[in-house]
Amino acid sequence: MHSAQAYNECALLIGRDDFYRPAHQLIWDTVAGLVATNTPPHPVLIRGEIEKQGQLHRVDGGNLIIRLGADTLPGPMAAHFAEKIAETARQRRYDAHSNALKAAITRKADGDELASLVAEFQQGEQLRENTGRGPAHLVASLLNWDQFFTTDFGAIQLLPGKLMGPGQQITLVGDGKAGKSLFTQEWMWRMATGQGFLGDAPQAPVRILYLDAENGQEQVQERFLSFGAGPRNMGELKYASFPPIRPLDTPGGGADLMALVKATQAELVVIDTVSRFISGPENDADTWLGLYRHTLLPLKRDRIASVRLDHFGKDKDRGGRGSSAKTQDVDHVWELAAQGGGALTLKRTHTRTGIGPDSFSLLRQARRDGDNWALGGTRHVLMTYETESGMAAIPGTAEHIVAQLDKAGVPTDWGSPRVIKKCAELGIKAAKSKIEEAVRIRKNRTPPDLPPHLPYSPVTNNSPETGGPPNKTPGQTSPGEVQGTLPPVPAAPPSPRPPSIEGGGGADIPRDTRDQRAACDVCQRPLNQDWANRGYTTHLGCDPATGSYPTAPNDAA
Repeated sequence: MHSAQAYNECALLIGRDDFYRPAHQLIWDTVAGLVATNTPPHPVLIRGEIEKQGQLHRVDGGNLIIRLGADTLPGPMAAHFAEKIAETARQRRYDAHSNALKAAITRKADGDELASLVAEFQQGEQLRENTGRGPAHLVASLLNWDQFFTTDFGAIQLLPGKLMGPGQQITLVGDGKAGKSLFTQEWMWRMATGQGFLGDAPQAPVRILYLDAENGQEQVQERFLSFGAGPRNMGELKYASFPPIRPLDTPGGGADLMALVKATQAELVVIDTVSRFISGPENDADTWLGLYRHTLLPLKRDRIASVRLDHFGKDKDRGGRGSSAKTQDVDHVWELAAQGGGALTLKRTHTRTGIGPDSFSLLRQARRDGDNWALGGTRHVLMTYETESGMAAIPGTAEHIVAQLDKAGVPTDWGSPRVIKKCAELGIKAAKSKIEEAVRIRKNRTPPDLPPHLPYSPVTNNSPETGGPPNKTPGQTSPGEVQGTLPPVPAAPPSPRPPSIEGGGGADIPRDTRDQRAACDVCQRPLNQDWANRGYTTHLGCDPATGSYPTAPNDAA
């Protein structure tokens, strides 16, 4: 009492709950009300306020206020006595907790109930430590305008891969076997080791905490080895396999995660897959609001980024399964879709900022080495395209529409209504008849040549390299991924085609005597005829600039 400044200093250390006697709690609340209205907390004014409330009997008719007001101490000493009050209150809480445990043991409580009592107490203490005592933690959220307007937010660099910025929260959605985990694991490993990703320049390593309740440890090991990782080059990546944390849509789960983040000093958290870390129904908006309130909000408040993986619902056009509330709190939503033959599309369907690319066309490369996936042979790279020429360079033609749809990663099995709608979204202006013609061309054409080391796809019937290990599951498309079944292996190679009447390639270029198709300018293996007719002179995986090309049998095209 007597000094508003002394009260403010004490309020940084203690709150009303730290007082044992209800009468003292009432006086504390009354002083807080006077200070909030810039009224001096004099004992006479405090007594008057309590009398207005009809609570004077709780403070011995006002005598308690007079006695406390007479015992004054220097203002600088107030904080010292507040610390003593806080420590005494802490001892009382531990004493009450021990008594609760003893009472539970006396009534023969099982281990789960005892563990729950301990966890609830620890959570409460952790909450007090995180939020502080009194209003200091609330005032800390107020913006400092000078510092705020001198911060150049536009200069913040996107994280490697350009899918998100520091402190942002994103969702990666895809089919169950699209390879979301495989993509994210490589992305996180390269980010944690300071490597570039998807053509982006290397940056300083990022401290990453990966929570995995989806993939077995044997799969995780196989995948990281295939990326080229090992025990000595995992960088700043901390990986929690099936962590025993409580559901993240509950207060306990949020406290568990924040404790793990604090222990690892993580700058980015991955949740794989989010449905494995919640307790409420996916279709219930309260589940996702609880996830945000207890887990994502504390992360965002501390500028800790997060990536959560999710599955598509029954209707892919509606995004991830479950309530729409799950997309309302994230900065970006990315959808990953497999197009066959190792080709992938990554599209941003929701964004708060609009910063960075909106889509990527990717190629998943994977090589075998005997019975295993080759060390360092698995990676995701940006897919590049040849410069448009001929009719494809003329807007409004069917060929131009085909080229634009291919670049946008539109599936070839889409019908005219969906393609017409997609053309409008992409800004492709053309007559309806031309779009329908482009749809027929895309459905009737043969698949383009792809690097022969790519995994089998039920869309392109592109098989893995011959001589694969017998102990791998049929249809394994990349490290840890399973999809479809392998096509039957032909008993004998197909008969060679007749010589091309158009020639192609020149007599000075070595040719495969079993096949007279045009040869690739880089690897000298035959090109798919349709691919060559469209003006391409190299396979998709061959690089004319460096002369590099995938290792494959001569008859693979």
